[in-house]
Amino acid sequence: MSAKDAPPPLPEPLLVAVADSHTHLDMQSGTVEEALTKAAAVGVTTVVQVGCDVKGSRWAAETAAAHANVHAAVALHPNEAPRIVLGDPDGWSRQGARDAGGDAALDDALAEIDRLAALPHVLGVGETGLDFFRTGPEGMAAQERSFRAHIEIAKRHGKALVIHDREAHADVLRVLDEEGAPDRTVFHCYSGDAEMAGICAAKGYYMSFAGNVTFKNAQPLRDALAVAPLDRVLVETDAPFLTPAPFRGRPNAPYLIPVTVRAMAQVRGIDENAMAEAIAVNTARAFDY
Repeated sequence: MSAKDAPPPLPEPLLVAVADSHTHLDMQSGTVEEALTKAAAVGVTTVVQVGCDVKGSRWAAETAAAHANVHAAVALHPNEAPRIVLGDPDGWSRQGARDAGGDAALDDALAEIDRLAALPHVLGVGETGLDFFRTGPEGMAAQERSFRAHIEIAKRHGKALVIHDREAHADVLRVLDEEGAPDRTVFHCYSGDAEMAGICAAKGYYMSFAGNVTFKNAQPLRDALAVAPLDRVLVETDAPFLTPAPFRGRPNAPYLIPVTVRAMAQVRGIDENAMAEAIAVNTARAFDY
């Protein structure tokens, strides 16, 4: 194993326990039990396991049912919706190559997400939203239709809405306004600037910050964190992605949350216990546990 692939060391434990509000345990090496044990050892005692497709959402629901400190969110990722409708000839997603299923296939997939969203240990509907980075104009209609359906599902079941917004800020905000956002709406891996943070704050949306808030070139994210209301801020890994500095490029996991919490506390000019305390309370409120 090269140094680049080696898992980073365990950080100093947090004194106030927090939750990782967004992780993908199914994409990480090792068992769920190992991941949870390592995380708990450094004060990360709760994780929200997030589905990105039907299979992953079923797995998230099953994993949450089996572990008291795992909560599930279920959805079709914004990039999954166009693949279902238009097909995925090069098999970029984990399912491999797929034929076009049209709107009927998207309806079937959404019906399964709706069924899973009703389960008691599923606390969120997401990650859903819009992604104009990976999906071109031909996929936008499917993405937006899927996003609107997820908003409706979240509201009907009284679950948190977990948003993936990549290079689509204005359109995500527009669709939320048009549909009426659920009471509890979380911008996962918040990627907007300080101005957008003001808009999200005014609407009562939660902003979840990931390891990229530690990256050298991420000053706009730190500016957003500096102005976000303290009672609307969450932390996440989005593991195995977005490993915080100084471990960028190596595999991420929930046990690295303390690195990001400490960086966030620094940006806010508060001590890490106060930061952790706010995050713990906010995450429980956002996901209603």
